[in-house]
Amino acid sequence: MSVPLSVRTEPLGRSVIRGDPYTVWVLKEGYCVSEADGSCRADGSITLLTGPLVIVVDTGGPWDRQLLLDRLAERGLQTGDVSHVICTHGHSDHVGNLNLFPGATLAVGCDVSQGDHYLSHGLGEGQPLALDPHVEVVPTPGHAGRDTSVLVRGCEGGVVLVAGDLFESEHDEESWRGLSQDPALQERSRQGALEIADIIIPGHGPPFRVYRDTAAPPSKEGGLPE
Repeated sequence: MSVPLSVRTEPLGRSVIRGDPYTVWVLKEGYCVSEADGSCRADGSITLLTGPLVIVVDTGGPWDRQLLLDRLAERGLQTGDVSHVICTHGHSDHVGNLNLFPGATLAVGCDVSQGDHYLSHGLGEGQPLALDPHVEVVPTPGHAGRDTSVLVRGCEGGVVLVAGDLFESEHDEESWRGLSQDPALQERSRQGALEIADIIIPGHGPPFRVYRDTAAPPSKEGGLPE
């Protein structure tokens, strides 16, 4: 794998990323705040993709139910309009509202289903799952095992990666390893993401831009560099 010679980041500063044919909307910005007693308050980012398909990436916790319904309605959408729901991993603050979308194609980590019909694919073997020519579910394992992220091409500013907890936040260097099931594997996934993504939407913070001097070109078959 070719690692970028130099990578820097900066806040994106907005919650909407226009594109053709997809626009990416951060419906809720995730957060993680430490408490004095050693606990924390946390919730995952909720992201919407609108275009040829209508895709929700991570659904927040069950406490986000009304917020999610309201944010969809603000964009003229009902839950039945959502074609795909992608949950990057199975933690409660990312999958808490799956039951709002019984008619959608669901992908939770590396499990992909339509109703009770579980589909064959290659995510578990490291292969991306193309939803159309512009959107792919890509394996980014490490944080919770068989994690995925969603790659969106054709957006203003370049390639967008909705990354779940692959990145907790822009400046998570002191925290992500302690939350990782397999830090070495997650480090490789993070490096692959930094080689291709121009904008990252992390699991517990605002979107940020990625700048690099050199990076490996995307695989001809799609997905992240290995």
